[in-house]
This record gives sequence, structure tokens and C-alpha cells, in this order.
Amino acid sequence: MTNTALIEELKTLVEPGKVLTDAESLDAYGKDWTKHFAPAPLAIAFPKTVEQVQAIVRWANQHKVALVPSGGRTGLSAAAVAANGEVVVAFDYMNQILGFNEFDRTVVCQPGVVTEQLQNFAEDKGLYYPVDFASAGSSQIGGNIGTNAGGIKVIRYGMTRNWVAGMKVVTGAGELLELNRDLIKNATGYDLRQLYIGAEGTLGFVVEATMRLDRAPKNLTAMVLGSPDLDSIMPVLHAFQSKLDLTAFEFFSDKAMAKVLARGDVPAPFETECPFYALLEFEAASEEIANDALATFEHCVEQGWVLDGVMSQSEQQLQNLWKLREYISETISHWTPYKNDISVTVSKVPAFLHDIDAIVEANYPDFEVVWFGHIGDGNLHLNILKPDNLTKDEFFAKCATVNQWVFETVQKYNGSISAEHGVGMTKRDYLGYSRSEAEIAVMKAIKAVFDPNGIMNPGKIFN
Repeated sequence: MTNTALIEELKTLVEPGKVLTDAESLDAYGKDWTKHFAPAPLAIAFPKTVEQVQAIVRWANQHKVALVPSGGRTGLSAAAVAANGEVVVAFDYMNQILGFNEFDRTVVCQPGVVTEQLQNFAEDKGLYYPVDFASAGSSQIGGNIGTNAGGIKVIRYGMTRNWVAGMKVVTGAGELLELNRDLIKNATGYDLRQLYIGAEGTLGFVVEATMRLDRAPKNLTAMVLGSPDLDSIMPVLHAFQSKLDLTAFEFFSDKAMAKVLARGDVPAPFETECPFYALLEFEAASEEIANDALATFEHCVEQGWVLDGVMSQSEQQLQNLWKLREYISETISHWTPYKNDISVTVSKVPAFLHDIDAIVEANYPDFEVVWFGHIGDGNLHLNILKPDNLTKDEFFAKCATVNQWVFETVQKYNGSISAEHGVGMTKRDYLGYSRSEAEIAVMKAIKAVFDPNGIMNPGKIFN
């Protein structure tokens, strides 16, 4: 069957006007935030119902057409890129909140519900959805589940998988499965729900998810602290964790701070210039807790771990302090950064960072390196900025060499080559640095069960 005939048949499976083939749509929906691969999808399909998703999957099986799921397209691993003539299944029109249970504190969402939409819904109910990150205004719940999204609150609240009570999925064979049925306790064999969380659409598509909510935090307060060196950051984390229940502990370098301040959107937190900064957040539910935070700050200054610091005194100041961290990704995007999202256990972070810095400085002294990340959970973002004298292709080719050395170091520390952005296509060739051959073989066998014809997001995670 010709491509034209395939597209005409696809159009009969969804509502009129919900299959797009124009060049602008193919480009927009065929890619995510990565810049490594040129989008080249066959068509973009917009289902509105579970039945339409099933019809698309069955049609794809019949004609051996590959499918790529598309949510907010904010991913950084090319998991949502359609570069080989696939049909993109975009969930923009499956974007409704279908139900709320105040006793169970759960919300039933379609996969296209935007993260911020769920956060705002929870707030309106006096509750809290804690999975949060810079792309919350455009990322979708289905994509969050597909990559097991983390973000800035993991140290307290964990990853997306901690908040998925149940889900409905369409498998690669077009079957509809209802997984876990929102139960807190369920000891009836394999929890297939967990297989779909982080699977990047390679086993099937999430078409409905029941998400848990939490109580709303009280009087969130942030501190930004400047440290003289990287080795001081971890004692600061330990000192505050021994006194407070932190909701976040982030870090960023002076280079990251300088890039954000140069935008002019947010003021410097204090006058002292420091090589590294930590941003921590906690609930100051009582004056005693706030006093404990200040006493811990003074202790860290006495030990030489902190040179200067500030604590938010208002909601506006809290937001401004967070902007110092949250604006980094958007700000450095103008330099075409080569990104690595890596993790090790928290205790190994300083030694790991020193090793990576030494590799980059020794081999690429002209590269500007910007560090930031969720250091409280061991997740680091290594960003190498493109020099003006290199083309994008030349720059990425040089960074491919860096990648090997970085991932060899990750393997040395028993870490992960992808802490929260998934594997997609950008990390698939390096999966062996974090997963054994036996693990990868089992993963491939699982995919064969759920997706017997290999049509679900092929070429992602592994070839």
C-alpha cells in the first residue's frame, strides 16, 4: 500500500481533520527538545478516545507501520522523535481530568493533561501534586509516566512512579489493560503498571492514569547558600538534612548563575560571588523550624562550608530564588548545549564531579561547562556549551567522545547514564554502561510480549 493510501485509511480511524501531513505539523510534532535528529514522520494522528487509540494501533500492526507517542515534546533524549517515517500519535486532544476522589486523594487524567493543569487542579482542591520541573507548563502526564519524570522535589516526594495509583494502557497488540485499579495494597503478582512507567512508549500507550495527591505544604521557604568549593556542598546537605525535612536541595555553578543573572529577570541573591550555590527548600510550619534553619546556616558558615546566604521572607522572594535555578535550562539553550543527565549515589557526588571536570578540562579546555542539578538525590546535569567557532555537527561529534569518557566514569561509580530524561535515541548506544547484557536481554523479551510486531516507538531505549 502506498503512503498516500495509508494516510487515507488512517484518516478514517479518527475524527475529520485529526490527521495532519503538512510540513509545518510534521516538523513540530515529529521532534522534542533535542536537536540531534531531523524529524521525518509520515503523518500526525490526534485520537480523542481510547477506542481510537486502539484502532490506530491495530491498523499499524496490520500494515507494519511504526508509531511514536507525542505529549508535550519537552523530552531531552529524542524518545518522542519520529525520524524514520513513523506515524506520530499526539495526545493533545485527550487532555481532560475525568474524575476526582477526595477520600482517596486521586485524580483520573487523560494522557494529554498538562502537568501544571494537574498541579492547579490539586491546589484548587486544597491538595498538592509534587512532581515539578521547569517544563511543567507544557509537559503532559502521559509523557511524565513514559519517562518516569523526576524534577526538583524528588528528595522529598520521589519520582512520577510514586504517584501513579493505576492506569489504562493500550498494548502494542491493541489490547486494553487496566493496571492496579488504584489500589494502595495489591499483592497479586507482577505489577505491570511499573513496567509502563519509564518505558517511553515502547510497550504501548498510556491512555488514562490515576494520579495520587498529597496534602498541601505549609509556608514553603527557600534558602540560597554560596559555597567556596564543591566539596563543601555535601556537608551542607548533611547538616540541613539532620535538622529539617527538605523538600528540595539543588545546586548550580557560578557560570550557571551568571547566565541567568545576565537575562535581567531576577536579582542576585547576595553580593558575595561564590564558585557554587545550593538552593534548599523546606516547610517553615513553625517559628522553631525557621530558627533551626538559621542556626544550621550559622553552623555551616562557622565550618567554612558557606560564605553567604539568604532565606526567603515572602512568596515573591521564594519565587525569585527558585528562578535562579529554574531559568538555567532555558537560558543556556541559546548556546546549543550538549546535555548529560546522570546520577550516582549521593555520597559519591563530589568525587564523581571532580573526575568529570578533569576529563573535560584536560581534553576540551575551550569548552564552557555549566553544572547544575538535583544534587540532593544524586542527579547532575552536565551541560557543555557550543563554542561560536564550531558548527553544531562539529560540536556534537566532539561531544560524542566526551560522552564515552563520561559514561565510563558513570559506570565506574555504578551510576545511571540517564537519571530522569529517559534513554530514547540519544542514550541508547550507551545503555550498556548502566545495564548488564542480561538485563537488556530481559527488557527486549518483555517488549516482545507487549509489542510482538515491534511497532511501538521502535529504535528507542535499544535498537
